[in-house]
Amino acid sequence: MLDTKTVKKISEFIYTKPRTIQEIAFHIQKNWRTADAYVEKISKEQGIIAVRTFREGTRGALKIAYWNNIEKIHSSEFQERLFKKIELARNKNDFSPFDIYQYVPENKRNAFLEEQTEEKITEKQDLINALRRTENQLLIFSGNLSWVNAVQGKTKIINIFEELAENNVSIKILCKVDLESINNIKKMLEINYKLKKELIEIKHAEQPFRAFIVDNKFVRFKEKRSGRDKNAFIFYNIIDEEWIEWIQKVFWNIFRTSISAEKRIKDIETIEKINIK
Repeated sequence: MLDTKTVKKISEFIYTKPRTIQEIAFHIQKNWRTADAYVEKISKEQGIIAVRTFREGTRGALKIAYWNNIEKIHSSEFQERLFKKIELARNKNDFSPFDIYQYVPENKRNAFLEEQTEEKITEKQDLINALRRTENQLLIFSGNLSWVNAVQGKTKIINIFEELAENNVSIKILCKVDLESINNIKKMLEINYKLKKELIEIKHAEQPFRAFIVDNKFVRFKEKRSGRDKNAFIFYNIIDEEWIEWIQKVFWNIFRTSISAEKRIKDIETIEKINIK
């Protein structure tokens, strides 16, 4: 059972320097498998620990846990400038993903323009297969979770999230929790109740991004194209490891200090004459 005391013991041990899973197991007096499970759980739920496997797939594979310094987000001046702009942004018009995209090496990025409605995902976007590539953790920046009601072909997008949760994928979501989004949020959280698992966690935040971060594999940003065509969107894909890590840190920096969706919904429902169906 992973309790607060054990989390603190592991975190403080890793904070001083990177540790192997075997070292952590010895430190907390548990077997390797238990220590590995604890580290993975802390990594997924709090983001303060990161894990990397060296020589993966060989007999000499080595798994290292290290401190993921979410306070020290930027490693360059332009990342620092970008983060300051993100901190001040409150909606999708306050910051463009292109401001990140332009710094990513050309061979580690691609983008395309596509027309779509909120309810229908195009084949070119292919959100279903993008989401299905997630093996461990999916981090999501959203506005009002409008994609909960979307379909790609004949497949409901929300069914893909249930599929991921069934496969024990951790799903963390930042979105604006208000009257407009409450029903969408409840649909997502219903997956937890249905599967009797707490794999989907949603927190309230007013932030400018619409994006999916799939493990350490790629980030996909979505941006509404400025102009008359309200159904035109630009999609930015980033596969650069350094930039993915930076965007993950931006996510965790916001997520760890945000209020839970359940708490905020409960508070909204205390407002007199508010009728939420």
